[in-house]
Amino acid sequence: MYHLLQPLLFSLTPETSHDLSLDALGALNRLGLLSLVAPKVPAHPVELLGLSFPNQVGLAAGLDKNGDYIDALGALGFGHIEVGTVTPLPQPGNPLPRLFRLPDAQAIINRMGFNNKGVEHMVANLKKRRFKGIVGVNIGKNAVTPVENAADDYLICLRAVYPHADYITVNLSSPNTPGLRALQFGAMLDALLQTLMAERERLSQEHGKTVPVLVKIAPDMSDDDIRSVAASLQQAGVDGAIATNTTIERPGVNGVEYAEEAGGLSGKPLAVAATHALSVLTRALAGSMPVIGVGGITDGDSARAKIDVGAALVQVYSGFIYRGPGLIKDIQEALNG
Repeated sequence: MYHLLQPLLFSLTPETSHDLSLDALGALNRLGLLSLVAPKVPAHPVELLGLSFPNQVGLAAGLDKNGDYIDALGALGFGHIEVGTVTPLPQPGNPLPRLFRLPDAQAIINRMGFNNKGVEHMVANLKKRRFKGIVGVNIGKNAVTPVENAADDYLICLRAVYPHADYITVNLSSPNTPGLRALQFGAMLDALLQTLMAERERLSQEHGKTVPVLVKIAPDMSDDDIRSVAASLQQAGVDGAIATNTTIERPGVNGVEYAEEAGGLSGKPLAVAATHALSVLTRALAGSMPVIGVGGITDGDSARAKIDVGAALVQVYSGFIYRGPGLIKDIQEALNG
């Protein structure tokens, strides 16, 4: 069905299409109709991070920034949904236009800028979700918060979502919040992770449960930088990693309309760089923690490539926009095969 709807959706601006699609999914789910048209995704339970994932295919953060559509997206067959990025206070994000399709390359460029309704709105949605799969919450800092005070914002979000999240992802790798990526390196990274993991220990005592904390990294690092990040994650006692976020590079899109727009590139052109970064990271971690692979997954083969270099799970975003819900089934069938 999606291939019939896609031309109509792609005739609209990307952000309008995004909003209408999510609203339609939500309406269909409330009417109990979504499960009738959703693909039947093969089961492939995975025990990871102390959690039981129904299958290996998840939705990456960014599509449902506020947790407004957890149940509807979960009904499509995802084993896990990652919502956010959420910040302490609501913020509008960057000016329009800020989202661009590159259909010939099966790619998207975005400079959304963590537009979201704030962590209180997110918590309200997490409290009422019915989706039985795994829900992760991706946390960030407000744009107006100086980088040197970033830990304050991450702590606010960590404390707020902790009772309601299955896992929490610390987003240090979006290219669309000035200065954010500086937090991925050296002393700044070590100090931030030490602060967050100490607070996680306190929260685990307060709430009687340990919620895994993961860190999402960028693909735009040298191999040595990735290995340094791996060492910092291990030293801090982080539970896992996600590789990767979008890229500021423009591989394979030269001459394509909108290719020169500022922002992070995702989709098929990111696959090689994201899989390379994932491979370097998993080798450096040497099995000390699980890694979720994301970036450029458009079919079963590109998902398999992530698993082959050490990913335990995969996430999709841009491929989902281009392929629709059928991609979830295709990927899990390929991984099962």
